[in-house]
Amino acid sequence: MKTHKTAAVIIPPYEVWPTIQAIRETHDRNYRRWMPHITLLYPFLERDMFDQVAAKMCKVCQATQPFELCLTTMRMFGHRGQKYTLWLVPEPRDVINALQESLWQVIPDCDDTRRHRGGFTPHLSVGQQHGGQQAKRLLAELQHSWHPLTFQVTTVSLIWRNDPPDDIFHVGEELVLGANGEDEATL
Repeated sequence: MKTHKTAAVIIPPYEVWPTIQAIRETHDRNYRRWMPHITLLYPFLERDMFDQVAAKMCKVCQATQPFELCLTTMRMFGHRGQKYTLWLVPEPRDVINALQESLWQVIPDCDDTRRHRGGFTPHLSVGQQHGGQQAKRLLAELQHSWHPLTFQVTTVSLIWRNDPPDDIFHVGEELVLGANGEDEATL
């Protein structure tokens, strides 16, 4: 059974968090609940299924070599009611798309991230804005001051949260990328 209390994500290494978090702290209503991340599968399976699903997902992760991502530009998604999400574009997109597709094939019921117009779009959300003109201004302002960040992706994380007030996501499992990865998931 799927739940919004879990997800499979790419979490950038802590050393690149300060630049991302400086934006999110001001503009992202989800700053407290979510760490910086690129969603692969969400909603995801119940936390008590992590051990079982991690064993299957490890094979996919071991077949994917670690890769470098660069967050160079910002874009925005439009939602109903003049609401917008601002996000960083992780490049190259094709590597993330291939990883997401392989993980989705292991758990085909977790297809929500693929149902959007245009399919799966890898992104790292940094904020929300109401109103089209305000969103465009904020996007231009953030892009103008943004300096590209590059980092190595070496794991996929399975994350979980409780109900409020303790609803901050925590890493439950880390699945190591590459043929030299461990045979099992780690905490």
